[in-house]
Amino acid sequence: MKFLWSLAPPQPLLAAQLAAQLKIPPLLAQCLLNRGFSEPSTIENFLQPRLKDLADPFLLPNMAVAVERLLRAREQNESLVIFGDYDVDGVTSTALLVEVLRPLGWKVDFYLPNRMDEGYGLSADGVENCLKKFPVKLLLAVDCGSTAVETISLLRSRGVEVIVLDHHQVSSPAPEAVALVNPQLQRAADVPSAGPTPMTGQDCRQDAGSTFTELCSVGLAFKLAHALVKRGREIGLPGTAEFDLRPLLDLVALGTIADLVPLTGENRILASAGLQRLNTTRRPGLIALKQVAQCPPTLGAYEVGFQLAPRLNAAGRLETAEESLHLLLARDLAGARPIAQSLDSRNRERQKIERGIVEEVMGVVKSKFDPQTDFVIVEGQLLWHIGVVGIVAARVLQQFYRPTIILGGEGGEWRGSGRSIAGFDLAAALRECGDLLVRHGGHAMAAGLSLQPDKVDALRQRLNELARRALKPEDLQPPLRLDAEVGLDEMTLESLGELARLKPTGQGNPPVQFCARGVTHQRPLQRMGKEKQHVKLWVTDGAVTHEAVWWNGGDKSLPVGKFDLAFAPQVNEFNGRRAVQLKVLDWRAARGATGHRRQTDSASWLVVAPRCARREVF
Repeated sequence: MKFLWSLAPPQPLLAAQLAAQLKIPPLLAQCLLNRGFSEPSTIENFLQPRLKDLADPFLLPNMAVAVERLLRAREQNESLVIFGDYDVDGVTSTALLVEVLRPLGWKVDFYLPNRMDEGYGLSADGVENCLKKFPVKLLLAVDCGSTAVETISLLRSRGVEVIVLDHHQVSSPAPEAVALVNPQLQRAADVPSAGPTPMTGQDCRQDAGSTFTELCSVGLAFKLAHALVKRGREIGLPGTAEFDLRPLLDLVALGTIADLVPLTGENRILASAGLQRLNTTRRPGLIALKQVAQCPPTLGAYEVGFQLAPRLNAAGRLETAEESLHLLLARDLAGARPIAQSLDSRNRERQKIERGIVEEVMGVVKSKFDPQTDFVIVEGQLLWHIGVVGIVAARVLQQFYRPTIILGGEGGEWRGSGRSIAGFDLAAALRECGDLLVRHGGHAMAAGLSLQPDKVDALRQRLNELARRALKPEDLQPPLRLDAEVGLDEMTLESLGELARLKPTGQGNPPVQFCARGVTHQRPLQRMGKEKQHVKLWVTDGAVTHEAVWWNGGDKSLPVGKFDLAFAPQVNEFNGRRAVQLKVLDWRAARGATGHRRQTDSASWLVVAPRCARREVF
């Protein structure tokens, strides 16, 4: 897969001005400009995220109605059930609300659907089983429900009221819940977008509405908890005056990072504070999980996303996520450790199943893929495990860079999961295919669906027709966004320490990536790993040499002679020694130098990203 190198436009004068005003290095200033920041006050807030800058939770759509209904339930001693979801966002949301509502006097139970038997979202089967177990008249749907028009209508007819707390796209018409708390409803009131930032390709305008619209469900759960405590203090509700929300932030960080929402705005505040809490958490379940995952002493977004989240997701992928929820709610280490070990075992089982299906899917796709005509990949097969189809879709997308849907299951209804690329709203496209589907829902970049097996070919055809209208040929080549052209001498431990102020990085705030021109090998490269699948290089510009590692680069074309290197800088700690290490992203044969490290490049292989008309992000 060939990358399209995209160098952010250098702005040396503005970067120097910001560097002087804020007393930060010019390279950090340029990276901030690339992420849509040009105002000193906005930059200071971004570099120093604080909980006090969170917006009033009652600014969220329908939050006041949800709070009043929940307060009435408590006053009337009415039981309620939380209907959650089986991914990390859904599980952490459910755990957080249980830990808030029960101590403050609510009679609350929880129910997590079984992925295999009950399917995706607030399904009729899931709700029926939930109410058989907990026959209540108030259901709080968390991380689901925004498209469950029929299910919520059926519940209303049976006298069951539903509060929906969700961040997925809302159907039209919206479900008739007693309160639909969803930031997506806020978007219609926002000002028009000013265009994408060079580094993220996302809307770079400052959030113009009264609240942040990219919260995931655990962020919304925290907002609901905040709103309940705030209103409770106003009316003298017992327990609210001394209730501390901050210990819940470890759960918020887990769900926010795992759900791949943009780590900007309020998500950045919550993730930053949550990571601090996660590193000192006294929650037995997370202590045990960190132990079995062999996490380093200090956790960042990477460790959450690739060590903790997969294990919490494993139970829900294979059956039900109740084990993960019980881990988060465990009261002591003696009870938590066996659950953590079980989740670790389930994760290994999930990996084995995933590898087998990935191998099958790749073989099928490679045998018939035509890059000129196949704009969307849709594949399904009887008995492909529905718990891992989303991960498999992500692997296929990574290989072919096409929106991908993978389906599996048994009998007359298959279920699947899709992943998309920039420029193709997958959830919106599925709405255009509603006549072919049993259920569907999700985001622009990820969605779930179910359909009858004989509709797979028609779905593939319809989605490809939609994609051909929406995507240009250049959209089908993965971009490699680069912050700046640098010299190897600029990559020091001190400069990396300053760049670390951009963390936590993720969606909407990507890790810093640079390119260096005209480097060579200082010594022969070295293959590493059990199967020699990784490569270590020592690159030099004649004055400075840095170690570089290309993970899984062993089967790729390796650089010779003089070349340009795209990389992400990182600090390698080994045996008490800290050194700069470059993580190789790509390389090209050396082209002519620009004459200035941060000048716009005009070579055809290096596309300079467009400037953003307005730089504020939130």
